[in-house]
Amino acid sequence: MRRWVAVFVFLIIVGVIFGGTLSEIKERGKLIIGTEPTFPPFEYVDKDNNIVGFDIDIAKKIAEELGVELEIVNLPFDSLIPAIMSDKIDLIIAGMTITKERAKVIDFSIPYFNANQSIVVRKGESFSPKSLNELVGKRVAVQLGTTGDLVVSDIKRIKITRFQKFTDAFLELQNKRVDAVVLDEAVARAYVKKFPKFEVSTVIDTGEKYGIGVKKENTELLEFVNKVISNLFKSPYDVLVEKWF
Repeated sequence: MRRWVAVFVFLIIVGVIFGGTLSEIKERGKLIIGTEPTFPPFEYVDKDNNIVGFDIDIAKKIAEELGVELEIVNLPFDSLIPAIMSDKIDLIIAGMTITKERAKVIDFSIPYFNANQSIVVRKGESFSPKSLNELVGKRVAVQLGTTGDLVVSDIKRIKITRFQKFTDAFLELQNKRVDAVVLDEAVARAYVKKFPKFEVSTVIDTGEKYGIGVKKENTELLEFVNKVISNLFKSPYDVLVEKWF
């Protein structure tokens, strides 16, 4: 999901500086993560106005292993990296794809989820592309700053419309103002299952992997997060996957 657009804007996101080392987090008594809860089933706001999802369960496990409470900060996706760099949050857990560009400014945990991109179209219509090249000359909606945005931007003559929320991209598709939406496969399948007026036309193998973002040189915290993820792969990772997917 969601590549970082390299602009340092909106740095004043939370009024108090929170970010800290492992010992500072324990002393504080809470782990503060940043996410954008518009990306089900990884993170979203449920009917009771709680932020839930696959990523949030992983965050809860990290906090539990630390013996602290979990605090979730709701931020625009493009503000997450500036927030961790300016010590507003401790971790980024937001379905964030590990990329070379991002790894220049933050560290990543070991991968915890393999992801690909998908092309979604209106169900029952003749346009059913099986590759990104078939989007040339077409109108395509993406979520701003995402990997979907990146992959279509690399192809000339695709008419791209960008939105802050992926749900707005689907609204554009529903209203026939674009021909397709490109976004992460897991999110696309969850959305199509809920709204069968759309269908996944094809999946593009991009080899993406999601990781948890940690501030550069915060080695002790990074090692702790990696240990929790490694233990989750043994148990109960399969339970979490079954729960959310």
